[in-house]
Amino acid sequence: MLDSDQCWAALEKRDGAAADRFFYGVTTTGVYCRPGCTSRLPLRRNTAFFETAAAAEAAGLRPCKRCRPNEPAPTLRHMAAIKKACALLRTSERVPSLAELAAAAAMSRFHFHRVFKELTGTTPRDYARTHRLGTLAQKLEAGEGVTAAIYAAGFGSSSRAYEAAPSALGMTPAARRNGGKGERVRFVTVATALGWALIAATERGICLTALGDAPDALEAMMRRRFPQAELDGDDWQLRDWAERIVQFIAAPSPLLDLPLDIRGTAFQAQVWRALQKIPLGQTRSYAEIALALGRPRAVRAVAQACAANDLALLVPCHRVIRGDGTLAGYRWGLERKRALIGRERAAAKTDASG
Repeated sequence: MLDSDQCWAALEKRDGAAADRFFYGVTTTGVYCRPGCTSRLPLRRNTAFFETAAAAEAAGLRPCKRCRPNEPAPTLRHMAAIKKACALLRTSERVPSLAELAAAAAMSRFHFHRVFKELTGTTPRDYARTHRLGTLAQKLEAGEGVTAAIYAAGFGSSSRAYEAAPSALGMTPAARRNGGKGERVRFVTVATALGWALIAATERGICLTALGDAPDALEAMMRRRFPQAELDGDDWQLRDWAERIVQFIAAPSPLLDLPLDIRGTAFQAQVWRALQKIPLGQTRSYAEIALALGRPRAVRAVAQACAANDLALLVPCHRVIRGDGTLAGYRWGLERKRALIGRERAAAKTDASG
């Protein structure tokens, strides 16, 4: 079922990213369009929303000649080209130039760069870097030696890997290989409107936020997550971050901008970036996330990446639902997921009416 308030909000923003999710018709003109169409914004009382173009035409509407809603959406037309470019970035020994990638996608360099970032949420160079770092993390965790893992991941030298690793792996390759031995992790547990929350952070930012029924269980989980790290009590900065998370649960707001120390594979990082782009009060299906990443068949992999997310709320995996609109699994509990979505939708409606 379409949410008319969410559809209207997307229409007002000319949200082209919503072009694959619904269509809108204008009863006074007899025309239907995609969100993002450059036609003049209609009055809401004259606007109807439809899940498919066929449904709009069944209601007696004809397709707009500007946005051509009866033809494949631009996102779908670009998907195959960007998917090909992503495969090239993953398999090439060196990072292809922008000109090479654009030529493979049959686009101009400027158009390719814009479309690539729109669909993947990152630039081609950052995509390649994230993929290599993800490969490096996987090989280190599998027990491969540091030097061998660095070169197998596609880094031309160990210095390049060490230069890039701390910001994406959360630690140097050597520390990663040793299970984070010697790394300092601060943590704190706080009571929230939805139970208890644990927040843990390294020098780079928050590396874990977890929700649960009891602080002891959350702390035990954290110790399993960082078995070799030096664990320490909270300080004023961590307490401040925790308080902001408590406030967010009590009264959701569009921005919860805190420094993050994200740890995951290249694909997981792509999924998590896509989750962070879902607006407050809205949801996406696993299939929609997979489509936005240029990997429409990776629905199950997207679900697995959501389940592996260690940053509850900050990477909002609770905003991902099944294609039929029902709630899927949530590692912190389905009731919390339902409550979070309900609170965020209520907050978004309040902001829109205010």
